[in-house]
Formats: sequence, structure tokens, C-alpha cells
Amino acid sequence: MAKHLVLQTDFGTCDGAVSAMYGVALSVDSSISIFDLTHEIPQYNIWEGSYRLYQTISYWPEDTVFVSVVDPGVGSDRLSIVVKTADNHYIVTPDNGSITHIKQNIGIVEAREIDETVNRLPNSGESYTFHGRDVYAYTGARLAANIISFEEVGPVVNVDDLVELPLTDPTLTEDLISGTIDILDVRFGNLWTNISRELFEKAGISYGDSLQVTIDNNTRQVYKNIMTFGRCFADTHLGEPLLYVNSLDNLGVAINQGSFAKAYHISTGVNWKITIRKVPKISYN
Repeated sequence: MAKHLVLQTDFGTCDGAVSAMYGVALSVDSSISIFDLTHEIPQYNIWEGSYRLYQTISYWPEDTVFVSVVDPGVGSDRLSIVVKTADNHYIVTPDNGSITHIKQNIGIVEAREIDETVNRLPNSGESYTFHGRDVYAYTGARLAANIISFEEVGPVVNVDDLVELPLTDPTLTEDLISGTIDILDVRFGNLWTNISRELFEKAGISYGDSLQVTIDNNTRQVYKNIMTFGRCFADTHLGEPLLYVNSLDNLGVAINQGSFAKAYHISTGVNWKITIRKVPKISYN
């Protein structure tokens, strides 16, 4: 097993929480290579934690261990688990929905509950609010360092019983494509949808086509306009909107050198719906 440990939390880096996790992991084995996925997940946002794992995990070597801690239920009766993905990565996390996008898009072949009588930082037994340090970083480091095998994490958990967040699949009906806005490209304010490039191609849409895009939050329409399907941002003028294929091979919505999310106050999740319809070309014959 590769000695790679990747950490993701909603802790931020303004205090010592992440550093403490590093310290625990290095105390287990100082030769472990530790990396940060992000520590800027919005507080308590399990959905975003789940998506950022999906966005990143496939680009890491097999056997990399990920620790993902977005845990509003810390100290409750929710399980602490380690899952093995279909691509041979490991995720150490609370069982609160944080593996949702991995399970749907990559697959989970086995899950185990962390046995805290063995896999818990020594002398931390009376602390119930920092499992990221005491349980997840410690167990993740022991797994990455080959001190324990996956089987020694703890008892098997039925993969079908893992907690999942609600997801909706994109649809294509006649000339209308519908999906959800799953996440933001935060730095630039682009919207990332769950609509795949393959579904777009199935609808007969090509680069350069004009499309009517509508965005709703439940029953309230937030945006409706016509934009171009472009290969890159340079296919539109500065400040104009466009549809494009993002780095996960799904459809994104952007403003050329602007923030679409800020401009129209758009957020993410299954309540944020997007529909796309091809605009017929006008014939002047």
C-alpha cells in the first residue's frame, strides 16, 4: 500500500485542528506523505465534502488513503467507517453521506466500521468532539503505513446500508435536457451540473449551437437566457455566458471572466435545477 494520506475537512486552517491531525498521522509513521485535498469545505456541508472527494480521488495512485471529515454529528451514534472503492482507494469518514458521489459514480466494494477499541488515538477515550484527530487521522495513518490491514479496521458493514444523500439523475426528453447544479467551481463562480457530455451528444447538440438555459430553485425561476455551447471561454466575448464541458466531462455554465454564481445568486444541490433546450436555427430562405 502506498504511504499517501490525503486530508479533507471543513475545519479551515485558522487554528491548530488540521495541524493536530498531521501530528497524529506523523506520530504513527513519520515516513507517511500527507497532502491536503481542501480544508475549506463550508461548515457542515456534507454534500460538498462528498463531491470534492469524487472530483479528486481518481487522479491519485491506487491504495491512497483519504480522510474526509465533515461531521456535524460528531460524538453521536453515527458510524465511523472506512470504505474501499472500486478503483482501490480507501476513504476514512463518518457514515453520514460523505461517500454518496463516490458510491454512485465510482463504486464501493467493501465497507468496515472502525473498531475504536483498537483504532483510536491512545489516551483520547474521553474526548467525543474531535474524531478527525482521534479516530480518522489515526486510523487513516495506520492503514496508509500498513500497520493495520483493511480487514483489521473493524467489522464489515453492508455497503447497501451506508448513508447516502439524495441524488437525481439527469434526463433527456425530446428536445429538453434536465439536471441539477451539483457544485461550484468556487474560485471562478462557474456552475458544475450533473449533465454528462454523452447526454449532450445524444441530444444532437454540437459546439457552436445556441441553447436556452433555465435555472430554478424549487419553484422559483432564477435565470433564463440563450447562450452558446463552446469548447472554451474564448468562444464568447468578455462578460458573456456560455456552456462548456468541465474537467469531469460534465456540463458547466460560466460567464467569460466573471462569476455566474455571484451574478445570479445561485447555489448548489438537488433543489437547484437546470434545463437546457436547443434553439432552432432561423432560416432566411
